[in-house]
Amino acid sequence: MTRTDVTRTDVPSGLREQAPRYALLPLRIFLGLTFVYAGLDKLTDATFLSADGAGSIGELMRGVRDTAAFPAMVDLALDSPVGCAVALAIGEILVGLGTLAGLLTRIAATGGALISLSLWLTVSWAVTPYYYGNDLIYLMAWTPLILAGARYLSLDSLIRSRRSRRTA
Repeated sequence: MTRTDVTRTDVPSGLREQAPRYALLPLRIFLGLTFVYAGLDKLTDATFLSADGAGSIGELMRGVRDTAAFPAMVDLALDSPVGCAVALAIGEILVGLGTLAGLLTRIAATGGALISLSLWLTVSWAVTPYYYGNDLIYLMAWTPLILAGARYLSLDSLIRSRRSRRTA
């Protein structure tokens, strides 16, 4: 067989049909790992988990308060900055693990989007130009997973297939 005998559709025929099924998998892996890492990073940083001092969550919040889109949201968090940081870190870990496992993926993605939205409206709101702020990009990255979920290579799909076998 010569090189000209192989057409473009012959070689990846199965691959071409399968690719759309797994198109969101790299996004799931990236967002899941990133959020798990971000949560663990916060929980293991004693400096960050302080109400005061250089590099603390309290200092960060006071630094962004006047430039945030919703200063009242920052004020609310400043009532208990360490508690807010711990809640944020645990939320990031849960969202990341749910996304990686594909368990309640749409709910996990919605949680990720809400975390990203709150960080965009507070911490990175004043970043100029806007595309330098990564929280807005993360917010948009969660959208496909909110819409589509994790249909393949996920606990959601395993649960769905077991339910359909039981009802059949």
